Amino acid sequence: SVDFAKVLSVPGALRTASSRGRALVVWSSSTESDTMELEPASEGSPLLVPRQKYCESIHQTRRRKTRTVMVGNVALGSDHPMRIQTMTTSDTKDVAKTVEEVMRIADKGADFVRITVQGKKEADACFEIKNTLVQKNYNIPLVADIHFAPTVALRVAECFDKIRVNPGNFADRRAQFEKLEYTEDDYEKELEHIEKVFSPLVEKCKKYGRAMRIGTNHGSLSDRIMSYYGDSPRGMVESALEFARICRNLDFHNFVFSMKASNPVVMVQAYRLLVAEMYNLGWDYPLHLGVTEAGEGEDGRMKSAIGIGTLLMDGLGDTIRVSLTEPPEEEIDPCRRLANLGTQAANLQIGVVPFEEKHRRYFDFQRRSGQLPLQKEGEAVDYRGVLHRDGSVLMSVSLDQLKAPELLYRSLAAKLIVGMPFKV
Repeated sequence: SVDFAKVLSVPGALRTASSRGRALVVWSSSTESDTMELEPASEGSPLLVPRQKYCESIHQTRRRKTRTVMVGNVALGSDHPMRIQTMTTSDTKDVAKTVEEVMRIADKGADFVRITVQGKKEADACFEIKNTLVQKNYNIPLVADIHFAPTVALRVAECFDKIRVNPGNFADRRAQFEKLEYTEDDYEKELEHIEKVFSPLVEKCKKYGRAMRIGTNHGSLSDRIMSYYGDSPRGMVESALEFARICRNLDFHNFVFSMKASNPVVMVQAYRLLVAEMYNLGWDYPLHLGVTEAGEGEDGRMKSAIGIGTLLMDGLGDTIRVSLTEPPEEEIDPCRRLANLGTQAANLQIGVVPFEEKHRRYFDFQRRSGQLPLQKEGEAVDYRGVLHRDGSVLMSVSLDQLKAPELLYRSLAAKLIVGMPFKV
């Protein structure tokens, strides 16, 4: 039997049909061999991740080399500073209020501002927002946040500098759990549908020189992706790669990726899996980092720092957003602090010397021996009693003793009080 949740977490694992329409696994040509070393994502985790490269160094912070993506007049990528951004909270149809909010954000030092564009009325308002800002000498790049509305994306691409699409709901429907199994034919038909719906936007972005973010969200995967990959980081990665392949087939490369989740552990694993896949494929697209629904106050800042900070220490990330339930300009300071820490870590290449085990043998369990300590004249404690005369350890602890500490305490002749040793 095959554990799909584990195997499909591996970069290079592709689908092939089984008799029940479930995915079996073959290896893509991008992998170096037919086998791949795996290790647990964390202690006790059922999910496996590749032991292969997912960052420039696991011992030092070295910024991952990426291509440059132009967002309006601002360059994004590893050859440029870490970019900071946030998102407006006003009703996009309220042009005056949205313009005022964008100006406050720009004055705080943000590099980009994202604005949600739900429908045609909001798209029409975007032209007025852009023109008003230009008249006020605010040329900060604007990003349109698009969900469920391909035609709206086509409209707003004529005035905004970047389009964010969510692969989970741009052409697919967000998971309704109505059909839990897809045949290979079903899957391929939906991929053809995605290409038909998404390609016009790609062509328009090429025509107008726009950037794009392919932004997967853990909470909005489609039924099709859920059917094959489940609610998993691997599903998030595959969802984004489908859209990226369409962009590449149309020779469009001015895009970035994001893998957002409200759980920092899921978010970190998804980004690492994505980068491992990009190393396999030879891709160098930048990354937008963020934790969704982080919250407010200390909790929101700590949650974002855990997810974003971990990836920055990996040398990953080219633009960040700290998502808080506060006024958007309040996100800029924690963004800047994280960006500065990540930049400093990469510039100094902070880290540790690669560890090499020289004493313990994990594949051969034997009682360890050591050199007898020397007793120096005048020392009150006789250190020679630590080991037997042959250098072997006086006492070893069994697995049963570790499971039941009171057994260990009794073997040491310790008096127990409520199950704990009591020193007389």
